Amino acid sequence: MAEKLRLTLACGDYDINLGLVNGAVQIDGVDLVAFTRPSPERHWRLLRHQEFDICELSLASYLILRDRGELPYVAVPAFPHRRFRHSYIFVNAGMNITDPKQLEGKAVGLRTWQTTAGLWLRGILEDAYGVNTKSIEWVSQDEEDLPFELPAGYNLHRVKEGQDVDTLLVEGELAGLIYPEIPPSFRNGDPRITRIFPDAKAEEQRYFEKTGIFPIMHTVVIREQLLKQYPWLSMNVVQAFRQSKDLAFERMEDPRRVSLAWFRESLEEQRRTLGADPWAYDLEANRKDLEAFAHYAKDQGLTRKLFKPEELFDPASLDDPPKYVGS
Repeated sequence: MAEKLRLTLACGDYDINLGLVNGAVQIDGVDLVAFTRPSPERHWRLLRHQEFDICELSLASYLILRDRGELPYVAVPAFPHRRFRHSYIFVNAGMNITDPKQLEGKAVGLRTWQTTAGLWLRGILEDAYGVNTKSIEWVSQDEEDLPFELPAGYNLHRVKEGQDVDTLLVEGELAGLIYPEIPPSFRNGDPRITRIFPDAKAEEQRYFEKTGIFPIMHTVVIREQLLKQYPWLSMNVVQAFRQSKDLAFERMEDPRRVSLAWFRESLEEQRRTLGADPWAYDLEANRKDLEAFAHYAKDQGLTRKLFKPEELFDPASLDDPPKYVGS
């Protein structure tokens, strides 16, 4: 019997990853050491120090480095983190901004230009609402993860030292804010900040009905040298992520496991709206999402070329044969 590979996995602390983290799901042929880390730390450690053999990684960062040929990792079509983002556009309540077009010509905050959530939302503002994003003064909070050249026509600068975009929005120096998480002022109930879409959930559902896109935030990457040595590894990783996800949804069938009064109704609503498997781990079910993201990445200066979805993943992870283990 072939000796198993001892590999590390770093991923988010999500229900759909739990099977891999707690050992209920195994990657065939692998003795897995799995642990969870928050996204910023996990991404930083992978991008700066290449610490992990398998890692959940920002889709935007992956495309940037894939385009440059600077990342010794290759993705597989597993997408553990997705999120609709209409509810992450905030505005200063005193400016009476009720339509995305009203952001044109104004200052809008970001965490960074390269944040996956921001990339999606700038593209969605252009495509779905006709916003001229080049007319906006973009103000970023943090240093970019990777150096890049901003395309001509965009206006982007960092906040001054000691400032933060949340406070600038509350005080009216910014008209809007696109942020990957709920900003502190909104979370704390400050009435000076509000969402641009009062019923963001309905807006997100209309967006999905029109486009079929459920935005992908993260993918899973594997050390490229391992894939050259063990070509069976990528498909086994995909299948293990699928099993972990399936196990999570099986657990959801028991409403005792989630302490929300109307959890079952929410699960049924998701299935009616998004289909039986909105977290599909394969290429074809995600082609529309990946094509849109690739267009946004090129248009916004993160990549020089327009990627086809097939170019982003290890070819062996797209064949989907029965599970097998190399010798």
